[in-house]
Amino acid sequence: MKLHELSPAAGSTRPVKRVGRGAGSGNGKTAGKGHKGQNARSGGGVRPGFEGGQMPLQRRLPKRGFHNIFAARYAAINVSDLARFEDGAVVDAKALLDAGVIKKAYDGVKVLGKGEITKKLTVNAKAFSASAKEKIEAAGGKAEVV
Repeated sequence: MKLHELSPAAGSTRPVKRVGRGAGSGNGKTAGKGHKGQNARSGGGVRPGFEGGQMPLQRRLPKRGFHNIFAARYAAINVSDLARFEDGAVVDAKALLDAGVIKKAYDGVKVLGKGEITKKLTVNAKAFSASAKEKIEAAGGKAEVV
């Protein structure tokens, strides 16, 4: 397929409405904008969130909470997700990305304890829950914090 052969799916587009092209078109003269007023002008209309001068909703609602911009964000996986790797493998963020277990590594990977593991794996991650570390080591593997 070439670039000039691409076209939208059938029925997904409709013809452009041509306004201001004579009285017979049904959208001539004022081009569907009515007579005068803010919305009839070039560049007219109000900004998003404007409520005609009434205090807008985003300013009426109280501010709540706190967002820590320095907080570490982990890609969380469970012990059960490690079952797809073969015995003796070294599992790190790159291996998890390649296997499609995680979509993005963020600030690192955290292994959580849901599920069971039977294979002996060396898991390199930024963080482990206590139960995940216990299960990996019980199966004969190693849980290494990187």
